[in-house]
Amino acid sequence: MRRDLLRAAILALSVLSLSGCVESLGPVLPGARALFGQQLRLQFYTLHNGAADEPEQANYKWDGTQYAHAGGGMDDVGSFSVHPFEGANFIVQTAAAKRPGVFEYAVAHRLADGVYQVIAIDEDDASPAVRTRYCGRTNELRCRIDTRKQLFAFARATAQRRKGQGGLVLRLADGVPGPSR
Repeated sequence: MRRDLLRAAILALSVLSLSGCVESLGPVLPGARALFGQQLRLQFYTLHNGAADEPEQANYKWDGTQYAHAGGGMDDVGSFSVHPFEGANFIVQTAAAKRPGVFEYAVAHRLADGVYQVIAIDEDDASPAVRTRYCGRTNELRCRIDTRKQLFAFARATAQRRKGQGGLVLRLADGVPGPSR
């Protein structure tokens, strides 16, 4: 179960640069735990038309509050945490590497043991009423939230849509040598 959560989190991180994403100033989900142990080695894929493509590996290390990039690719995913959500879903909370203080979010859906589809939480998945009520506008592309309730409303909408895009994340064996920083 812990390996699955980790995989989903990493994948989510790789798809957060999409427009329409939900973001916050500071983490909305505090109190993260090292659900996947102290060190992670992940394989990421981008999904295009139902096929996995653009493989990339990265290493992450738990720093006491989140998983921090420790080597390999995926430099744009500097740190993240994974939080249980509903059913087979998790929420991935990512510190935006190029925007200090900004956090972005994704839903990681367990497809099979150790396999997750990660989809950026997108305001466009929610109804117009939810967007009007919960989305604070900072610019034309981003929806700013402040609370867990707001995040969960958008996460539920994205989880229900289960788009065929996003990414896949796999956890690789810890004993296998990988890229180093």
